[in-house]
Amino acid sequence: MINFNILLASLVYAVVGIVVFTLGFFVFDLLTPGKLWEEIQVKQNMAVAVFGGAVALGFAIIVAAAVHG
Repeated sequence: MINFNILLASLVYAVVGIVVFTLGFFVFDLLTPGKLWEEIQVKQNMAVAVFGGAVALGFAIIVAAAVHG
């Protein structure tokens, strides 16, 4: 039998984690010079794409560690 309290807590943590990750990435985009999406999609700047991916992975690790405890 599934414990619904644990399931609900997991869903809440997942939603909070996704929101925090999204806000963190948005703030990162605001703090960096230029427009991140424009550099990646229009100019196809691979270095910016790799850097953005590394930052996203770093944010994800921080959020996962905070949610996990």
